[in-house]
Amino acid sequence: MHRRQLILSGLATAAGASSVGACATAPANPNYPIRSDNTAPAYSFDELVAAGSKELGIAAEVVGGAIERVFADQGDRPTAYIAGEEGSGAVVVGARYGRGALHMKDLSASQEVFWQGASIGWDWGGNASRVFTLVYGLYHPDMIYRRYPGVEGSAYLIAGLGVNYQQADGIVLAPIRTGVGLRLGANIGTMSYSRQRNLLPF
Repeated sequence: MHRRQLILSGLATAAGASSVGACATAPANPNYPIRSDNTAPAYSFDELVAAGSKELGIAAEVVGGAIERVFADQGDRPTAYIAGEEGSGAVVVGARYGRGALHMKDLSASQEVFWQGASIGWDWGGNASRVFTLVYGLYHPDMIYRRYPGVEGSAYLIAGLGVNYQQADGIVLAPIRTGVGLRLGANIGTMSYSRQRNLLPF
């Protein structure tokens, strides 16, 4: 009996060592090198102005004015930005759909992201926009995928650019929008960010 127990104990030890070795040699996902200790490199003002000017297709001075306002409100350490396009429309009840790429300094490649939202309020019209969103408090790309409440009526205009804020679980999004169309009014609603397009804006 004693010999049998020794054999079983040896087999269990060998299996455990094999499992540890497999975990130690498992390759890391090259797209997710970002640390999980609530730190991530921040983008500087100049980096964001250059990227925003390119993505929005407008002068750096114009983008710089909007980013200065966001920095004054939210601080100067955004850890990510999203560049993309969206369309929206409303007759009291509204909907908004967008698609873009999430950029982080520690991310080896940009990550695709979709967003959709519904709103209700004193709101009419429609527009198509390019969007450049500053992101605060994001330390891993997958943390972006959630629902964010926002108030469109809190948006303000800077040199023709619209800016407003969305916030959830310590993450703050500051979309800067420019585009064509007419949208007049104020509304409240939510915006949901996801890995794939959802037809329902809820």
